[in-house]
Amino acid sequence: MRDKVIVGVDIGGTKIMTGLLSHQGQVLGRPVTIPTGTHDPPEAVMGRLYGSVEKALSIASLSLDGVAAIGIGVPGPLNIKDGILLDPLQLPTLHNFPLRETVRNHYNLPVAVNNDANCFVLAESLFGAGAGAAIVLGFTLGTGFGCGIVIDGRIFIGATETAGEIWFSPYKESFIEEYVSGRGLQKAYRELGSSDASPRQILDAALQRQPEALKAWEVFGKDLAYAIAWSINILDPDIVVLGGSLSRGFAFFSPAMEEYLRRHVTPLPSERTRVVPAKLGESAGFIGAACLMLRDVAAKK
Repeated sequence: MRDKVIVGVDIGGTKIMTGLLSHQGQVLGRPVTIPTGTHDPPEAVMGRLYGSVEKALSIASLSLDGVAAIGIGVPGPLNIKDGILLDPLQLPTLHNFPLRETVRNHYNLPVAVNNDANCFVLAESLFGAGAGAAIVLGFTLGTGFGCGIVIDGRIFIGATETAGEIWFSPYKESFIEEYVSGRGLQKAYRELGSSDASPRQILDAALQRQPEALKAWEVFGKDLAYAIAWSINILDPDIVVLGGSLSRGFAFFSPAMEEYLRRHVTPLPSERTRVVPAKLGESAGFIGAACLMLRDVAAKK
């Protein structure tokens, strides 16, 4: 096992990203990114997954003989223990799909499946912004609003495997994901009198110092502060890490986030708990997925 790699696969609503990790945590070769094809039949989606694995191995001049295990991160909800997708909104053709069993049977290798937000936080806790911290709380800000918790290098999944599923928590007249996601940012921008725009366009407008865009990011930061404050007050983490595509706007939303957050967090965490952007970028998903198997592979060295 010492010389074998772990394959990490991050399956999202728009793309599959696959990469290789050594048991020391080093990324080998370069990751492969391909479209998911979320409305295609399961066989087509799985075919793309297998193709991405084989391409990543080819780039690194490796074969399946050099693979110790495979870790996969997917949007929830899912049955983590059995690796079964339940009804993830981003993967409509894979509802109740036995992902772990299907991939394990295809490759005859150990396979682990977990929530993509959990994988993100695991990667950042081991090799990113949270490295060295005992309790890491992380949020993914993008199409949806994901949350994960890692304690002493292990994902905390809770009694029903749904720890961190904060997205559905009530907020204002709806629920929190409607405000701290891409569509929440777009809604804030429209309500300030601007036309429809993508989150990337709103970020570009903020870079150009457009007042409506700057204000939209400020509104986003304020809403996000409440969700982070609830979570800090419950968990008391060492650090909070923010990732996902919307974290690119950190410079624009963090001042408002910090202002409102510190008002609503209890005194000691208010002074000590840092909220920081992720360090691993888009690679965090596949790195964290591979890390699902890292401890098992290290134990077999």
